[in-house]
Amino acid sequence: MTKNIMIVGVGGQGTLLASRILGNTAISEGYDVKVSEVHGMSQRGGSVVTYVKYGEEVFSPIIDKGEADIILAFERLEALRALPYLKKGGKIILNDRAISPMPVITGAAEYPENIIPFLSEKADVTALDALELSMEAGSSKAVNVVLIGVLAATMDIEKEVWKKVIAETVPQKFLDLNLKAFELGYNFKG
Repeated sequence: MTKNIMIVGVGGQGTLLASRILGNTAISEGYDVKVSEVHGMSQRGGSVVTYVKYGEEVFSPIIDKGEADIILAFERLEALRALPYLKKGGKIILNDRAISPMPVITGAAEYPENIIPFLSEKADVTALDALELSMEAGSSKAVNVVLIGVLAATMDIEKEVWKKVIAETVPQKFLDLNLKAFELGYNFKG
């Protein structure tokens, strides 16, 4: 059975590192893994979407509408945009932070309100302030690994496997910070 995980966020949030950690963890468990990165205007804070699919045999890296088992969202509006891709009974893990897109910044649009209550009517939502936890770990740049920790706690892959992959993936000088961020996410009780 194939597992479909969609990682969504805004450029500069570390979504690509998160997808690398997830993909490498699945590979280390012997799964066939396909990763597809869909970059928006990432250098300008635009949407960034990554599909990670793993299972016995995966033929396509693309996740179509209604196929995602889990949406890992680094920002509220990105979770809302990704909702059509979530399958019925799917899960959303969401960083409860707003990052205004350019139309909101310029005044051409308004940032939608009540996103989390709306999403909660449609899916199983775990919302947390991942920035606060990443600051507790020691850096605002560890939001991605906090969210990976929350995701890892919902999956059938041993915690030590995730930690080993993190150690192999992040720069050594940031390893302790990232392991602490992972632990804080893993132990988060929503």
